[in-house]
This record gives sequence, structure tokens and C-alpha cells, in this order.
Amino acid sequence: MTSQTHHHYAAVRHGDRSGDAARPGLWRAPISAEPYRELGFLLTALPLAVVGFAVTVALFAAGAGLLVTVLGLPVLAALTSFGRGFAALERHRARTLLHTEVGDPQPVRRSRPGVWGGVTARLADGLGWRAALYQVLMLPWSIVAFVLPVVTLTVGWVLAAFPAYQWVFARYTDWPGYRLYDFTTDAGVHHEYYLTSNWQIIGVCLVGLVFLLLSPPLIRGLTNVNRLAIRALCR
Repeated sequence: MTSQTHHHYAAVRHGDRSGDAARPGLWRAPISAEPYRELGFLLTALPLAVVGFAVTVALFAAGAGLLVTVLGLPVLAALTSFGRGFAALERHRARTLLHTEVGDPQPVRRSRPGVWGGVTARLADGLGWRAALYQVLMLPWSIVAFVLPVVTLTVGWVLAAFPAYQWVFARYTDWPGYRLYDFTTDAGVHHEYYLTSNWQIIGVCLVGLVFLLLSPPLIRGLTNVNRLAIRALCR
């Protein structure tokens, strides 16, 4: 291993350790910047995944359909070029939003000059095909990784802040407090339940705090899947 390569891998290991050391503890995590930066990665991943999936499928379908002619090969070469471009974007997002170092791949190597030399080199580009596979696999995952933290954080903050706005229901509605349910059975028995006592209000707040405390580990677990996928398919 050359000294330059050794320095690169040492920097990668150092970058990973620094990111872990800088992570806040359990109690400070919900109000720290780290989980929200990782949340930003997950939220922006979904629209990028939609675009990446659409372009990848369209190019692959067009290229496969045109393989009966020579035109299919340049289209598939364009697919791997597109995959390389998106792989570079994902590596950049991993460095800036996830504080995860991902090594840059080797450039595409041509075995012969000319236009068809470039096409054949692109067709033989392993990274381009892996990155195209990444675009296909990550769309369903990006939907899950978008919905889970958004729901968890929204529920957490709404419930945790309940003591600050619970008075609104008694003042501006005919409810004595927030109404959990109100229904009448087929037998004519009426059931209703309101949150009015201090202990009930505190209980709602505590449930919200539990959601908030669980959100950073959830976000970290979701982004760890992205880290593994980027390292496996985008370099």
C-alpha cells in the first residue's frame, strides 16, 4: 500500500470516528443539530430517488428495447454515465450531511479511442451499473425512510408541546379539554373522554418526549442503511 493510499484510508477512519465522537447524548439529541442534519439527508433523498428511479428505468427500457439495433448500446452507455453522476452526488451528500467519508472511484478507462471506444468503456463500467441498481433499490427505501422520522418527530413535538396549547380547547371550543373520543354505542350509551387534569396533560407531554428521544436513534438507524448502500454501490 502506498503512503498516499494509507493516508486516504487513515483520513476515512478518522472522519468516521470524529462523526461518532461528535454525536450528542440521548437527552441532548432531540435539540441538537446532528439528527436534523441526517433528517435533511432522508428528506432530500426521496425526491432524488424518484428522479433517479424514473431516469434509470426509462433509459434501461429504451436501451433494452433498442438492442435489436445498434442504437441500444449508446442508450445503455448513457445509463451508466447517469449512474456515475448520481453516485457522485450521493457520495457528496454522505460527506456533507452524514459526515461519512466515501472514497472516490477510479475514472472510466477506455481500451480504444473513438466514440465506440467510449461507449464500450461505459458499458463495461461496473460502478455505473451498480449505481443504476442503487437508484432502483433505494426508491422504496427512501419512501420508508421519509415517512417514519417525519411521523415520529411530528407526533413527538405536538405531544411534547401539549401543555403550551391545551388551554385553547377549553377557551375556544365547548370542550373542557382536548377530546380523545366521543361516540354513542348501538345500545344508546354515550362515551366521551377529555384531557383536563394536570396529570393527564403531563402524561401527554411525557409520551411526546419519549417519541422525541426515540427519533434520533431511529434516524441514525435509517441513515446507516444509506451509508451501507452508498459504500457498496456508489464507489
